[in-house]
Amino acid sequence: MNKNNSDGNYDVIVIGGGISGLTSAGLFSRLGYNVAVLEMSHRPGGYISGFKRHKYRFDSAIHWLNQTNKNGLISRIFDIIGEDYPKTKQQKRIKRYKNRNHDYILTNNPEELRSRLISDFPHETKGINKFFKRAKKIGQSFDNYNKLFLPPGNKSITKGSKAIYELLRFIAPLVKLVKYSGQDGTTKGLKKFFTDQKLLDIFCAEEDLLSCLVPIAWAYYSDYQSPPQGGSQMYAEWLEYITNFYGNDIFYRGKAESIIIEDGICKGVKYSKRGEEFTIYANNIVSTCNIETLYKKLLPKGVISDKRIAKLENAELYSSSFTISIGLDCPAENLGLGEESVHYTTDNNLRRDHNSGNPYTTALCILAPSVRDKTLAPEGKGTLTIYIPADIEYKDYWQTEKDSEGNYIRTEGYKRLKKEVADILIERVEELLIPNLKEHIEYIDIATPITNHRYTGNKNGTIMAAKPGKENMKARIAHYKTPLKNLYVSGHWSELGGGIPIAVKSAINTTLLILKKINQPAYENISLYMTGKLSIKDLQNTGVLIRYDNSYKPEPTPAQKD
Repeated sequence: MNKNNSDGNYDVIVIGGGISGLTSAGLFSRLGYNVAVLEMSHRPGGYISGFKRHKYRFDSAIHWLNQTNKNGLISRIFDIIGEDYPKTKQQKRIKRYKNRNHDYILTNNPEELRSRLISDFPHETKGINKFFKRAKKIGQSFDNYNKLFLPPGNKSITKGSKAIYELLRFIAPLVKLVKYSGQDGTTKGLKKFFTDQKLLDIFCAEEDLLSCLVPIAWAYYSDYQSPPQGGSQMYAEWLEYITNFYGNDIFYRGKAESIIIEDGICKGVKYSKRGEEFTIYANNIVSTCNIETLYKKLLPKGVISDKRIAKLENAELYSSSFTISIGLDCPAENLGLGEESVHYTTDNNLRRDHNSGNPYTTALCILAPSVRDKTLAPEGKGTLTIYIPADIEYKDYWQTEKDSEGNYIRTEGYKRLKKEVADILIERVEELLIPNLKEHIEYIDIATPITNHRYTGNKNGTIMAAKPGKENMKARIAHYKTPLKNLYVSGHWSELGGGIPIAVKSAINTTLLILKKINQPAYENISLYMTGKLSIKDLQNTGVLIRYDNSYKPEPTPAQKD
């Protein structure tokens, strides 16, 4: 199916080709609208784009998923676009808590971990039972998450208190726990359940109490899935295929420069590509890019108040990351690794030390993706990821310099520093978990917060934008509607919290906000589907979706081509 968009006129322009922007493009394509996506990178996906090197394939950021099981929120939204989306498998071994003094594993049967803890800490039995009971209750709330969709602006569907009541039931178990965060707050929260220091140390790297409980909560309801075969980047490739199937446009290396405004109404976007400038027009614009970039650079000064911008500048964001991607000369299983992520903490460090970005003290996350997915590496070989949270300001912005436009320039000092940090982390992994790891490294790639910033444009290289929390909520950091008509915020900047579920949910929300103006039947029927009042077959029979033949065939990974 081809469309003629040579005149530069579209129904919707999406700024940003990450998972949220691509989902928006897929939804509007399936609804029959002309769509243009502007993506400043050379390929789709943003943080989930991943990369291929020497017949190895690596995920750049996504190490596990949730809400992608059959009835999960992501799956239900993708079902609107097509039945051929990449499928995931349930993960059995989830998280390994390890340091010199303990070694525990969380599986999809959390009762095994509960029993083990009671066996090792019998004097804390009552508190351990209470802790797991609370986690299970939170898990029940998340299990209902995909049923708690409130279509924006639809009073008829949310009329009555049932929908609001169910949403409050979801929030209630979480709200009371949000205040327990930081160095002292998290420990205070944990001590409401148990006080033995060795038991507390299992969670010594978590930044808040919810981070201690939520993994167990998800495990109770089997909501841990491994990325689809080929990695999470397969979602980006599928959504790219859908967009192209309907003849719509994705402009790679297309960097948005400014938004065209006439009489307070957004009319289009000016963008640059390889030194040339272009202009495209649309009645609706969805921005998934960094919120400060949108408000301070793409819009004229004064359109957004200084007070609003100041709040955004002071928002509490998720950290960035330092990631080492390794191609191994042997299967990762040979090095004692399983499908679970290993979280290795250092003895006697404060909670803040475990999240400081200091390579000597920060908690390590070690993962072997090729154990879950054999297509990621050639036969007889494997992949390994070593990850720590990291700050873009580390050692004077990683020894970079800035040009006249504020872009980070990677110097020889930058190259030396990132290798130095990688060497420290690899030596720690060798000492603590995998002796002689260096002997098995066939390929290595190192990504810093500077790398993350370069590829995504996100402030400080943050991986998931604004954190949930009292201050961000009070400042109303997350929002969908802007002061300008026809301009919407989507992606991780529209909702507090991170991960693919938030990003994909934001795409359906912005889609519905626009449909409410331009296509009431589509708005009503998709709202009914999202609230469980229509099945996917019922939705397809309403006629609001344009035919799709489910013809997507994933490209073989480099290892599969051998």
